[in-house]
Amino acid sequence: MGTTGFSKEFRTEVLAPAKMFKALILDSHTFIPKVMPQSIKSIEFVEGDGGAGSINLTNLTEGSQIRSDEK
Repeated sequence: MGTTGFSKEFRTEVLAPAKMFKALILDSHTFIPKVMPQSIKSIEFVEGDGGAGSINLTNLTEGSQIRSDEK
């Protein structure tokens, strides 16, 4: 088991930045499995309540592949 970190820039004209931050960061554990059901089965908090220092477990669907194009 390992730890992974990443950063990503998103551009959108649909939502205000505050709403985008809330959806992608604060509510990501419910939002991302709905947006990517073919890859992400669920996201659960293992430790903490979602604040700084929280640890979550991301369960991938069978056969899913998540990759980064960044080098």
